[in-house]
Amino acid sequence: MGKIAYVFPGQGSQYVGMAYDFYREFHQSADVFHEAEQALRMSLPDLVDTVLKGPEEKLSKTIYTQPGILVASYAIYRVMEDEGFPKPDYVAGHSLGEYTALLVAGGIELFEAVRLTYLRGKYMQEAVPEGKGAMAAILKLSPEEVERICEEAKSYGVVEPANYNSPQQTVISGEKVAVEKAGQIAKDRGGRVIPLKVSVPSHCSLMKDAADAFRLKLAQTPIKNIEIPIVQNYTAEEHRMAHEIRENLYRQIFSPVRWYQSVMYMVQKGVDTFVEVGPKNVLSKLIQQTVPEVRVFNVERLEDLEKVKSAL
Repeated sequence: MGKIAYVFPGQGSQYVGMAYDFYREFHQSADVFHEAEQALRMSLPDLVDTVLKGPEEKLSKTIYTQPGILVASYAIYRVMEDEGFPKPDYVAGHSLGEYTALLVAGGIELFEAVRLTYLRGKYMQEAVPEGKGAMAAILKLSPEEVERICEEAKSYGVVEPANYNSPQQTVISGEKVAVEKAGQIAKDRGGRVIPLKVSVPSHCSLMKDAADAFRLKLAQTPIKNIEIPIVQNYTAEEHRMAHEIRENLYRQIFSPVRWYQSVMYMVQKGVDTFVEVGPKNVLSKLIQQTVPEVRVFNVERLEDLEKVKSAL
């Protein structure tokens, strides 16, 4: 029997009503939502209502999306924990999902994680004026080719690889004009380009000021050494020590998410089963693209609990 990794989604997976059936049926999940509400009672007193009832436009705002996805994912995990799911050998999360992974690994408390994700979203939203930044997914081209395209387009402004999602999908981020130019070059070379509906150009150098502002909050937040290793986006390697985890969370904001490299690292360490915990199944699809031979499950709804538990 190989090792198991639990992975947690990031921004873009949100939808109104995520984890509602867990909130309704399990006190453990309801407790997670209510503690999050207490953590943000001065900043986002309507977080729970927005996650469970909408409207969608409000949930799509970064300051709601980031704590919202963390809360929904962790509310599901708490039930899995009480239902006797096996402890993971590794945890990882895509961008924002790294905070859920750290929470599951015991490196941070829920109250603090919720506050950090709210502040992370706030600083990122404030870093670049709306309409100036953009992101786009490029398919059918290798990551190396996308890197070369960004280099060619940089005379038009900032444009950089932001998410190495799979060997067939790389997301670019930066200033709108430069991202559009890179997208045109990619199309000319046989790539498929999908502009993303985002208000923040994440994981590029435009986020450096946001990261620097956030760093102080990170320094003030208790983070503990952990026994379950977390494979972090910035290094695509495992970490257990609090000072390394904190530094990587800071650098992650303005550096690319090395997702498929993180998946390959875990596979090389013996992971043959991945369980995505949280809304949608974006990471499950990316993992299947990267390593088709591994087992991939996702727990998003109540009916997934028994099915996935018995398979594990």
